[in-house]
This record gives sequence, C-alpha cells and structure tokens, in this order.
Amino acid sequence: MVGPSSVMPIEGVHLETPQPDNSIRYEPNERPPTPVALGVALQIAVAAVAPVVVNTAVIVRAAGQADSYLSWTIFGALVVCGITTVLQTVRIGRLGAGHILIMSTSPVFAAVCIMALVKGGPAMLSSLIVVSSLLQFALVPHLSLLRRIITPVISGTVIMLIAASIMPIVFGLLGDAPDATSPAAVLGTAAVTLIVVVALALRGSSAWQPWSPLIGILAGCVTATLFGLYDGRVVTAASWVGIPPLAWPGLDLTPGVEFWVLLPTFLLVTLISAVKTVAAGVAVQQVSWRIPRATDFRIVQRALNTEAVGRVLSGLIGTMPNTPDPSGMSIVATTGIAARSAGVYVGATFVVLAFSPKVTALIMSIPSPVIVAYMIFLLGLVFVGGIRMIIQDNIDRHTATIVGVAFWIGAGFEHHWISSDRLDRIWSSLLSNGIISGGLAAILMSEFVELTGPRRRRLDTELRISALPDIDRFLCKVASKLDLEGEAINRLRSSGEEILLSLIQQDDRSLADSVRRLIIFARALNGTVDLEFIAASDRENLEDHLAYMNDIGEPDEQEVSFRLLKHHASSVRHQKYHGIDIVHVRIEI
Repeated sequence: MVGPSSVMPIEGVHLETPQPDNSIRYEPNERPPTPVALGVALQIAVAAVAPVVVNTAVIVRAAGQADSYLSWTIFGALVVCGITTVLQTVRIGRLGAGHILIMSTSPVFAAVCIMALVKGGPAMLSSLIVVSSLLQFALVPHLSLLRRIITPVISGTVIMLIAASIMPIVFGLLGDAPDATSPAAVLGTAAVTLIVVVALALRGSSAWQPWSPLIGILAGCVTATLFGLYDGRVVTAASWVGIPPLAWPGLDLTPGVEFWVLLPTFLLVTLISAVKTVAAGVAVQQVSWRIPRATDFRIVQRALNTEAVGRVLSGLIGTMPNTPDPSGMSIVATTGIAARSAGVYVGATFVVLAFSPKVTALIMSIPSPVIVAYMIFLLGLVFVGGIRMIIQDNIDRHTATIVGVAFWIGAGFEHHWISSDRLDRIWSSLLSNGIISGGLAAILMSEFVELTGPRRRRLDTELRISALPDIDRFLCKVASKLDLEGEAINRLRSSGEEILLSLIQQDDRSLADSVRRLIIFARALNGTVDLEFIAASDRENLEDHLAYMNDIGEPDEQEVSFRLLKHHASSVRHQKYHGIDIVHVRIEI
C-alpha cells in the first residue's frame, strides 16, 4: 500500500490535459461581439418560444378554460420564462447556473395542471404551484442526501404514468369541434399534423428536426383551413403590441379537499422535475467549455434554486410551471457560443414577445385536432424519456419488477380498472390518481429492496491522515464479513486509502488547518463492494484528475495515487455540492 508520502506535491509536475474543443467559440465567462450574441439569442428564442406558448395553450385548452385566462397564462408564461432565463444566466448569490439554461413551460406538469384546473380551477392551481415550489427550496440544500429517494427507477416510472394519465383527456379533445364538422375532417387534420411531425422527426436533417413540431402544427392548420376548421379572424383582429386583459386568478387561501388530494401529486412531480433539472444542469456544463470539466453540483443547486423562484412567480402571476428546455443546449453545442450575454438576450426576447397579443391570438386559434396530434408526439417523447431514465440505471430483476408492477397499479387506479370506492374519501381520491398510486407503489417497493438488502456499514471520522488506521480496520472488517480473500481484500483496502489520500492532497492546497468530517459507507451488492466517502469540501473535483491522467508513457509520482485508484476500482464518481463532496467507488469482487 502507498504510504503517506504519496500525498506530497512534487515541484514542476505538469499533468497533461485533454485537447480543447475548438468548436466552442465563446465560453460562459467570455464576451462575444454584440451582433454575434444577439444573433445566436434570436436563433435560440425562435426555437424555444414555441414550446412555452404551445404547451401553455395545450394545458389550458385541454382543461376547458376561458379564452381570457388562456391569453393571460401565455402572457405570464413568456414573462416568467424570460425573467428566469436571465436569472439562470447571471449569477446572484445562490441563484443562477451561470450558463445558458432556457426556461420553458414544463410538459412534466401538464397532467397535474390539467387535473387541478378541472377539479379546482385556476386559483387552486396557482396555490398548488406556490406551495409545491417551497419543497424545491427545501430540497436544494439537502440534494446530496435525497439522491437515493429520487432514483431513476422511481422518476422514470412516474414520468411514464404522467403520459399515460393525460392521454384520455387529450383524445377527448377530438370531440371539441363544431357540430357540423365531419369526423373525417377532424381525423384528417390530426393525421396530417402527426404525419408531418413524425416524418420530420424521423427523417429530417439535424437542422430541421428541432422545428418538426412547429412545422407539423402549421401543416395541420393549413389542413384545418381546407376543411373549414380554422378561423383566423381573431389573429387578424389582434394588435401587434399590447397587454391582454387582466385575468389573474389569485390564490385559493381556503383550500378544500381537492387541494390536499392533489398536493402530494404536485410534490411528487416537483421531485421528478428536479431530477430533470439536475440532468440539464449537468448537460449544460458539458457543452459550454473547451476543456472538459467534471460536473460541479453547486451549479446544479443554483439552477434548482432559480427554477423554484420561477415556480413561485408562475403561481403568483397565475401561469404554468417552468423548467429548463434542452433545445437551448442543442443550439449552444451547434453554434459553439455559450456566453452569458446570449442567454440574457434570449430572456429579454421572451419578455418582448409577451407584449404582442398577435402571438397569443395565433396560438389560441390552433384547432383542437392539431393540438391532439401535437400532444401525441409530445407525450410519446415524455413516455420514452421515462423509459430512458430507467434503462440508464441498468434494468435487473429488481428494477423490472418495480417498474412493471408500479406502472400497472397506477394505470389500474387511474382508469378505474381497480376500484377504490370502498375506501375513505381522501384515500379514494388519492389512489384514483394514477401518478400517486403508481409512484407510491414504486417508492414502497424500492424502499423494501433497500431495507431488506445487505446492511450498509458506516465509519464516522475526520478527513486527516491520522484516520488512515481506523479506515483500514473498518475495511478489513467489511472484507471479513464478506469472506473476501487475497487480491479482493487488497483492492478494497487500497481503494479506501487512495480516496483518503487524494482528498487530503486536494485539501492541502489551501486552508489545510480546517478539519473536516468524513463519513464512509460500505455495502456489498450483486458481486461488487460499494464505498461512499462523504466529506465537507469545496475543493478541486477528483474526476478532473482522473480525466486529465495521461495513459501513455510512465506516470510521474503525483499521478500514482490516481492511477492506483483507477486500477483498483471498476468505477469512480465524484459529486460536488455546496459544502459536501461525495466520492462513490465500486469494486468488483
């Protein structure tokens, strides 16, 4: 095993770094010429404004709300998305990721928002949005502690149920047509819209694919006009500049039974949305820098805080919740411009468009069959997104059982194949919501697997070299309980030592006199031993060292500990939060 001297830095050592990505023209902290930043911003805004407006309109139209409320929600959605996009780009304290994160109306919330509007109206929806946003504020400082609850399996199952729950309401919109309209006209309009969207999504070039929903909606509107389903007079009459009539719903300050029944659903979907925001916060860091960097979860936490601010504003104004839109990151990766100034211009463009009633009228005039076709495409992607989250977590026997059983329990209650009428009114209302019943089933089964699995062993110590003997004894006890022998024991002990020494080496570079707490968890699972080191740290990320290692030629002495760690462990993952470092190591036994 390597001795304590391996933590001492060596003068003149240079670690070879990865080759820079020259496609990144401007990093977040660089200032491109104003015409360049403005041009990219307009390109992003044109692509991102359609989901904001269309998703908002779909939710309000599906819930059968008045046109005055629809105009107000579209206005509010554009204003809030514009403000939060600017906040995400600039950093103010614990707010703002400092990257281009375009905020958009969240399709994940579509099902629960429609349910709230149908059962309690706009005021109750606004109250639910504000109250559920408080959970996200409370979640962010403890994000590292909740990472086992918001698992890909649970998140993916709930996202699949969201899509399955809302589809009956969407298909019901096919009957929302004038009495004189023939069924062939309704189905033909929906079919043309869906065919165009799907064809472009499947076979369109990379430049056309992001526009496939918008082009499909335009094709559907043209078809609807031929069948006499489209009335463009409201668009012609609307002015280019103005403010829609005030239709602020206010807040429901005396919530009834329906509020408390729907609140758990909103809280659960808020957690799922937080998972998607975490993914967006990770992805935007990967496409914004020339030199690859390990993920900094402090940036993710600031993005979550900003999203929660946007939720509060959405509820207070009376519009739909928002979340980061991945299309903005795609354009950043394509153009190579990740400068913050471009993000500010995008947010400003959203606010300017909010004051154009012509835009609102254009969306309000979209026929229902076109909305249905668009939602089939959108919810299909949402459903597959849930599947993708589950697959990324590696499907085994346990995962397959949890997902399959939980999904059909949720679908059974949602579509009343499973009756809950004999239960108490509160429980009957809760379980009849497929998102709640299926999500609860997934959580309970996941916790059962966790509680009945191998017990995690824990060591609580300090992050200092004197803790090495205690850590070694702890890992020897773990090896003894698992009946490990020979090479397996050595790899386990060496991995634990190298993690400790690596963390100390990083901490020695500044504030070396501050003593930090170190907690180690160890557990055997499916032929591996999982070690988890949790320490308070704001230092350099260990993944950076592993990524910058030169695999060609003889290593210098400073690289030895990192190379040994990479040799002993099958995987190493480091997550940085505000005040907390988590290093997870998996060792095959």
